[in-house]
Amino acid sequence: MNTKYLMISSAAFMALSGLATTFLPQEILNNLGLNSNAGAAVFIQVTGALYLGFAMMNWMAKSVLIGGIYARPLAMGNFLHFAAGAMALIKFAMAGASNASLWVAAASYAVFAIMFGKVIFTSPAKMVKE
Repeated sequence: MNTKYLMISSAAFMALSGLATTFLPQEILNNLGLNSNAGAAVFIQVTGALYLGFAMMNWMAKSVLIGGIYARPLAMGNFLHFAAGAMALIKFAMAGASNASLWVAAASYAVFAIMFGKVIFTSPAKMVKE
């Protein structure tokens, strides 16, 4: 599997998420129907910084060989983030706080978790010259 496109798409997804959570924390909390107090807004903004850091890391590693033992910490960090995030988002959506944006986020997280899981547990494909 060529991981370049996976790293680019995950970097873009996390950069957009990071920008949204950094600059629109009140709106995100209101959209989810949650109490938008100052503490929650700051927590959302700090989470945005985390997303932006992950986005930059993935963007800078887009040309690195990933899979098997190569760049395993990078792949494992992404896999754990997306797998745990998918489970949390699905649980939250099923608990009655569901709206369309929450299900889209949960589905996106699940797809990235599956893709990074495939990267971790398979060997990187050799480039075939034709």
